[in-house]
Amino acid sequence: MLRSRKAPTTASPQRLIFSSSAASGHCSSTAFRRARCARLYSRSATRSSLPGSRSTPWCGPVRGSPTLAERKKKLPEFKAKSRRPIDKAFIHSIFDRDHPGTAEEMVIDAFADAVTALDSSVPTGTYVDMCSKLPVVDPAKITVPTLIMRGQWDGIAGFEDLLAFFARLPNPDKHFAVMPGISHASFQQKNYALVYHILCSFFTQPAPIYRG
Repeated sequence: MLRSRKAPTTASPQRLIFSSSAASGHCSSTAFRRARCARLYSRSATRSSLPGSRSTPWCGPVRGSPTLAERKKKLPEFKAKSRRPIDKAFIHSIFDRDHPGTAEEMVIDAFADAVTALDSSVPTGTYVDMCSKLPVVDPAKITVPTLIMRGQWDGIAGFEDLLAFFARLPNPDKHFAVMPGISHASFQQKNYALVYHILCSFFTQPAPIYRG
């Protein structure tokens, strides 16, 4: 689970940019760690992006998230074991459950092949956190400029929850981006170029001259 993991040990005094790899950058588990890093290293980080499109609702009870509502029914099962099995069918379900057609089949196949070649199971900790331990990060303690990105058809991150989280971010330099035509796996979607554009624009934005 998130709270049992060690805190990150390295940070740049100029900028802390949270890695966004094609395999795991915009996923629920990485979103947890990224938000935690932003809280722990707010003094040394300059900008933070949080993938709401592939993360859980962070504030209060689960709202507007049919996937988490169903997942919560299996919470006792997830708590009873440390890992859960995955296969190619599971990987395909990530792309198909919210809005089929947002990713090319050959991309999903390649992604499924790559993931299942690495392992046949993954830790259950993030599922337990999503279903029983929200919020895992207090947005009021994330003081760096922050971008939250959410796919149009994402079935996990509900708008109401994300907007509640967004409203509590204290830094006025904060951004909420909705990615059209994207569901849950933003980097593997047909509209992946939008994701890179939003990230690039955010991280290259000039600092404000006047702050009041």
